[in-house]
Amino acid sequence: MRILLVQAKSPSTYWSYEYSLPFLGKAAALPPLGLATLAALLPKQWEVRILDLHVAPLCDEDLAWADAVMVSGMLIQSDSIREVLRRAGRMGRRTVLGGPAPTTSPEAFPEADHVFVGEAEGRLEHLIAALEAPELPAPRVLSPGEARRPKLTLSPLPRFDLLDLRRYASFAVQASRGCPFRCEFCDIIEVFGRIPRLKSPEQILAELEELYRLGGRGSLFFVDDNFIGNRREIAKLLPRLTTWQEAHGHPFDLYTEASLDLADEPALLGAMVAAGFSAVFVGIESPSEASLRATGKTQNLRSGPREAVSRLTRAGLEVFAGFIVGFDEDDERIFDQQIELVGSLPIPRAMVGLLSALPGTALWRRLEGEGRLRRAPSGDQFERPNFEPRLPEKSLIDGYRRVLSALYSDEGYYTRCHIHLDEVRLGPGTLRPGWLRPLLLALWSIGVVGSRRARFWKLVWRGARRGLAGFAQAVALAILGEHLIRYTREVVLPRLDRSLAILGEEGADEPRQRESSSRRVARRAVLASESQSQPS
Repeated sequence: MRILLVQAKSPSTYWSYEYSLPFLGKAAALPPLGLATLAALLPKQWEVRILDLHVAPLCDEDLAWADAVMVSGMLIQSDSIREVLRRAGRMGRRTVLGGPAPTTSPEAFPEADHVFVGEAEGRLEHLIAALEAPELPAPRVLSPGEARRPKLTLSPLPRFDLLDLRRYASFAVQASRGCPFRCEFCDIIEVFGRIPRLKSPEQILAELEELYRLGGRGSLFFVDDNFIGNRREIAKLLPRLTTWQEAHGHPFDLYTEASLDLADEPALLGAMVAAGFSAVFVGIESPSEASLRATGKTQNLRSGPREAVSRLTRAGLEVFAGFIVGFDEDDERIFDQQIELVGSLPIPRAMVGLLSALPGTALWRRLEGEGRLRRAPSGDQFERPNFEPRLPEKSLIDGYRRVLSALYSDEGYYTRCHIHLDEVRLGPGTLRPGWLRPLLLALWSIGVVGSRRARFWKLVWRGARRGLAGFAQAVALAILGEHLIRYTREVVLPRLDRSLAILGEEGADEPRQRESSSRRVARRAVLASESQSQPS
């Protein structure tokens, strides 16, 4: 069989970096690791291609070549998913949808011939049979067997060779799935479970070796949702990772996601830095202890966010972090508290979102029981909440707008960059292949003709005083800032303004609706009185 694997396209987001990627000459931030893994799990006799819509468009010739089209995506990619499924269906191709979106919302995509729920390792038998013998009856929703969470020792070496790795700003591998915590709003623990499952060190090193063989050098993301979810096993991996990096001349700059309490594990933190980790994403979420406690994020209460972030930064990691507004315990003060907290931390990349109730989460179940759900989420952070918030909705969105406007003003972003450069422990620094192009573009488009040129040179000078590593990091932060600042100003704030305008119109309509309702009641009373006064 000929199988076309399609990665659905995301709309513009904070994570898409489309204003920064041109500096690097890249088309997308990350390759579709899930599809590369799936390709390795399909029968060896099948011919497989991967098409990432972030890199290239879907052409009719691609669909004509395929016997079946398998699509993967997240909820935020739903529009792209449906478009691919419809086009493939119109051309008479069998379609299969898998990945995060159908795993949590299998009923939301009627366009697919088959919907595969859950992870693929060791669970593809029924899907393969359905595609090879389409004339035989097969269930539309495939969720085979009890092993919804298979051992990752079953996971094969991904087919990195099917990807044009030159088009991506970063490479990607995965060491584990699952997280031991109980955050109410998180769907990771619902999809992947609370007992982290890991690949063997041999599997992970083999993936790095394959990327290296294919020419991979530079930034590499361990896509684990909590890299330190199983600390004992990760502690075993890190020395071997360090040895591999040293033997290959440190080809990869590593980054990952971890819980904030990594700051309480100095030995583990030191081992990560020694292995080549230079950045980590953490979920700080809120300065409100009441909100953290109510939502189950108790691991963040062990040490304050300021001290935790400071420890991570001093160890040598750039911390980029997630924050949330809209918890039930939040009041009108939360917006100023978030601005003050984030603005005082060495976190240039601070991703702030409105709380969203994701299907299958404990938050979803609670709000459903309270009758507060409005609709399924789209994955879009800038729409109105998909549930009835405790704060007045207009106040919530207006406060959220104020937070983003402050954090991604020129002054707000560059101030945090300065704090980071002052606090972070830097290594000797190296110049990676391809460094000259982004440097020259940044010097010209930001430093000469850009509106932030004065701030750019001040930041670069501050970094250069700390050596080559500081200079390189300052330029990189300025390039990232072009996306974060411009995206906020050109996309996010106008969208939030439109939501506020709609809420304003709805608020203006309420008195008229109440007045109209009162007039109808009064009119009915008059008619009833008149009818009673008439002779029968």
